[in-house]
Amino acid sequence: MLEVAKISVLALAIIVFAGGIMGFVKAKSKASLISGVISGIALAACFAISLSEIRQGLMGALVVSGLLTVVFIIRYVKTKKLMPAGLMLLCCIGSLGLLAKALFDPN
Repeated sequence: MLEVAKISVLALAIIVFAGGIMGFVKAKSKASLISGVISGIALAACFAISLSEIRQGLMGALVVSGLLTVVFIIRYVKTKKLMPAGLMLLCCIGSLGLLAKALFDPN
């Protein structure tokens, strides 16, 4: 389960990074670009850490995913739009669930 969670961190990093770039290209949002790139790099760093220290890397990814979940809840409540806030919220919640199960479930 830890290996699957590790791969999901890399997938989320790519999605968040690409989402920030798409937000800039489509809406000229510098905030989306900056937050997407920084969050994507943070998640990629957590993935890199998890290659040698899997629990520490996944714990860092859990924190970043949690913060992103809060951000996207706020954005979804504010905009009521599935794209991009709702879709990103679903990705972050899925990541949170997978990471929490991998880290805290003894089975």
